[in-house]
Amino acid sequence: MSFMTLIQAYPRTSIILIGIIVSLISTFATKFLTNQARMKELRDKQKEHQANLKVHKGNTEKMMEIQKEMMSGSMEMMKHSFKPMLVTLIPFILLFSFIKSAFTTTLISSSWIWYYLIAAIVSSMIYRKLFKIY
Repeated sequence: MSFMTLIQAYPRTSIILIGIIVSLISTFATKFLTNQARMKELRDKQKEHQANLKVHKGNTEKMMEIQKEMMSGSMEMMKHSFKPMLVTLIPFILLFSFIKSAFTTTLISSSWIWYYLIAAIVSSMIYRKLFKIY
């Protein structure tokens, strides 16, 4: 039995498994292509800044200063997240074109994306907790 026949015979199971596998690959790319210690440090600073915003609620000058620091931290976090995205972008685009063609003749041809998204989001949340990715 070929791979394509197997996918078309069990479309729901196949798309859920593909979503879980793609999510795992994406999670590993994020873990190994980003500086996790720096990401944790930035995330902790963001939480600290949010607490400081609540403390200095009436002082607009101090709030603007804290928000400026938060923005610079957010920009640095975004820079770190671009590397894994760039590495996985082309393979995932190719994979999606394959998936779309594979599921056009199945029972879930109009809804396969929802199965994929739910499986990928749920598994990504689990993987990020398991592998402590920030």
